[in-house]
Amino acid sequence: MVIAALDAPGIRLVAAELLALRDTRMPRARHRPVTRRPGAVQARPAGSGMDLREIRAFAEGDDFRRIDPAATARTGTPHIRSFHEDRDDTMLLIADFRPAMLWGTGHSLRSVRGARALVRRGWEAAARHAVLAAISLDASGVAAAAVGAGVAQMGHISRMLADSHDRALATSQGMAESGSASLREALARAVAMVPSGAEVLIATGPDGIRPGDDVVLARLARQRRVRVLLPLDPLDMAPPTIPLPIHAGPQRRLARLRPFDFAPLAARMAGLNVSIEVLPDDAG
Repeated sequence: MVIAALDAPGIRLVAAELLALRDTRMPRARHRPVTRRPGAVQARPAGSGMDLREIRAFAEGDDFRRIDPAATARTGTPHIRSFHEDRDDTMLLIADFRPAMLWGTGHSLRSVRGARALVRRGWEAAARHAVLAAISLDASGVAAAAVGAGVAQMGHISRMLADSHDRALATSQGMAESGSASLREALARAVAMVPSGAEVLIATGPDGIRPGDDVVLARLARQRRVRVLLPLDPLDMAPPTIPLPIHAGPQRRLARLRPFDFAPLAARMAGLNVSIEVLPDDAG
């Protein structure tokens, strides 16, 4: 439950707001192929595909026909087989809602701006019939929306992100960043969720990708297009020139803030085959 003080535009992420980002002016009449591979006939394949993606615990809304008898008998709880089609156009959205993202001096929190940017790209992908999935990361752990396609899938992703953001706001108060879930868990989940050739968008802050995440991130970027969306705050880009007071319990200091230096992070990500896109403050 989000307290009343946090239930405000730019602080709370609302599913209706994300659903409204869909561009209703996009043409829908013409069919677009879901693959760039040559062939006599390009058509949308029926069903959910034949390539096994994962065997996981049964969740509400899953198809009972996909229950895996062997895994269910072995574990004692229902498990299902998740399949995917061998498609070129697959997009995974990863939203970082850890405490450092629940901050901002502009009109919106970093986390809200990052989620809006992800959902905009998701709606664009849905318009071309891409397969979509999403992962959110907050102080309490990782949540995911399994692969799917179409408007209904983007609706599911929008509601999942809004619910995860509400949980992040409710649980992050008083929780130190060091106690938050690691991005490595989300990245490892991403490796198993999407096939080679997929596009992966990660919305996180300047310090969101730590050196310990590099090995898993490099593995994810192998044969996938990975891009980091960086929602920088106005304070990151143009901090005040005067010293500012900083209070930490009984300790007090004066500190002069420096603009965020983009070059070291860009060079580090380039070495991992990951690109970076800076989101200006007015992007969401």
